[in-house]
Order: sequence, then structure tokens, then C-alpha cells
Amino acid sequence: VQLVESGGGLVQPGGSLRLSCAASGFTFSRYVMSWYRQAPGKGRELVGTITSTSSSTDYADSMKGRFTISRDNDKNTVYLQMNSLKPEDTAVYYCYANRGLLDYWGQGTQVTVSS
Repeated sequence: VQLVESGGGLVQPGGSLRLSCAASGFTFSRYVMSWYRQAPGKGRELVGTITSTSSSTDYADSMKGRFTISRDNDKNTVYLQMNSLKPEDTAVYYCYANRGLLDYWGQGTQVTVSS
């Protein structure tokens, strides 16, 4: 099983980034997918979640209106579009797959928002 995030990097405040998470080794289309993040010195927090069929998404309050999660079940990939980025969005971003008692984590990708 693998979840491989990509697309992180350094971006200026107000900028945008699109993260990708490529999944393999499990039936991606049956799993709820989420993005989490962990800022330096802080705990891991939920960014948002998308259902297996993309019928529903949900976001943490601080991300609503700025972040969008989508998925392509044909490509076994989940995305996180981040707009209007702020310095406080600086964190390692992780994707997470869950189906009942089964869950998997990616290794994370660093996002740094700084001028």
C-alpha cells in the first residue's frame, strides 16, 4: 500500500498550490480520502474529507472557501487545491485513506507560505 503526496513547495502569501496524492495497493474507489496537516510544534489537524464517490466534501472552518478537495478514481488520485494561502497554512500536508477499520497514511509533503 502506498500513498504518495506531491506538489508541495514554497509559495508567497496569497498564492496557490495543488497537492496530489497517488494511491496504490488498495481499492482506492472504496475509501474515504482526507487531507491532514501538521504545523511545526502543533498536532495534526484535519483539512478536509471527500467521500468515495465524490458525492460530498467537508472542510475545517479555517479552510472553507479557500481549499478544495477532489478525486479521480480512474487515476487513483486525490487532490487538494489551496488558494489564498496564508503563512499560517505552512505545514506538512498528509493524505489519509480510510474504510472502516482500515486506514493508510502518506509520508507528507511540505508546504511553506512565506514572502
